[in-house]
Amino acid sequence: QRGVVLAAIALVACHMFTSAFVAPNLGRIEAGRVESAVSMRAGGEYTGFVPDMQRRTLMNLVVVAATAVPTLVLLGAFAYYFYPNVGGGGGGATVCGDKTGNPVTLEGWKKAHRANDRELVQGLKGDPTWIITTEGGIKDFGVGAVCTHLGCTVPWNIAANRFCCPCHGSQYDENGKVVRGPAPLSLPLAHTSVVDGNIAVSPWTETDFRTGLDPWWA
Repeated sequence: QRGVVLAAIALVACHMFTSAFVAPNLGRIEAGRVESAVSMRAGGEYTGFVPDMQRRTLMNLVVVAATAVPTLVLLGAFAYYFYPNVGGGGGGATVCGDKTGNPVTLEGWKKAHRANDRELVQGLKGDPTWIITTEGGIKDFGVGAVCTHLGCTVPWNIAANRFCCPCHGSQYDENGKVVRGPAPLSLPLAHTSVVDGNIAVSPWTETDFRTGLDPWWA
């Protein structure tokens, strides 16, 4: 339904833009030419009708200027519909959500998890992020769950003590460092914190402590 409305807006904008240019009246021009020719032959002096092209050009410019603003607004609104929403996680902490989108509280997490347990939450920009449980709470970093090979969501394999992608066999250690391809890079990191009792994540822009390299995701 929203797509139909935007398509209608685009059609209206295109119509407004194309109709802004006033085409000259060819019939009147031809009539003027005939009348001009007759007048010149009769009296030797040109007294026929000549279309005022300067006035026509000026009117075209006025019409274009008057319609340009609403047309650009309509086109801008149409383009904004397709612009990805990148809000959330730009610099500050973003409260993590569970699978239903509700905030994840630290107290609730500690009651439901034991040390070394891992569970997915909605992290920065809604991306799936692994939170790692410790004896007293959680680790100070989370691990992104999107495989760096083809974008699969990588599950935690308790038996192997690794993140193992079932699609093409990529593997990552307990901190998300790649240990087996075809994935070319380690999983991204995010800082974890507690905001008003809720678990939150924020961008990791420092050196990747697992590899000693700059973070490829920053």
